[in-house]
Amino acid sequence: MKLFQVRKGQFVFYQNELHKVYTVKPMFKKSVHLYRLKDMKQVLTSANEITLYKPKHNDTFIFYGKRYTIDENRKPNPGDYILITKPAPDFLDHYSLNSIEKVDSVEDGNVVTTRDNGVKHNEYVVMVPGKADASQEIAYYDKSLVPEEQQIQDESITYITDSDEDVVKPVVGDVFLDIQSNTKAMVIAMTDSEVFFGHGKHIHITDLLDEEKYKVIFRIEEDL
Repeated sequence: MKLFQVRKGQFVFYQNELHKVYTVKPMFKKSVHLYRLKDMKQVLTSANEITLYKPKHNDTFIFYGKRYTIDENRKPNPGDYILITKPAPDFLDHYSLNSIEKVDSVEDGNVVTTRDNGVKHNEYVVMVPGKADASQEIAYYDKSLVPEEQQIQDESITYITDSDEDVVKPVVGDVFLDIQSNTKAMVIAMTDSEVFFGHGKHIHITDLLDEEKYKVIFRIEEDL
């Protein structure tokens, strides 16, 4: 399905791979700003070059070097990732269509994420690690066009953190403005895919790419 009205958060295929719309700037010829889901590489394109896809139960895709399968029946546990497919945020919550967030706590199916968002049980589906039986591949529009070597590499987070210059690579000591809470926070610890801040939040590294969530205040490596 070709898109004539593009909006933030939509899943789309571009050059045979799954992307997410980050923002739309109608004043520019290449008005659609995308992130490739497998590694969060940024792309500028136009609406006539992308194809809409609406994620559904049992779809499997790669998010930042790791494969997940959507399960609309799975009950979440702390530490799980959720995909918000029907966003209806309250006034104090900050999430949108197809936001991917990590569960901090669960009560009666409603969750609080590590970004302090409260998400109701009917707004999300769970992203289960790995590939489920009879799942539908959506990492690629046509998997037959992707060499097996690339498929293996795409699911390697080591490949991302070691070689992709387009991915934000914070280090301990970097300072960001958490726009949601209007708080300056320092990175105090990291894993391959998560960042832990001094003010108590821990987020997926890809959240740092969203200028509506976090803004760079100070980078240690730039000051050396």
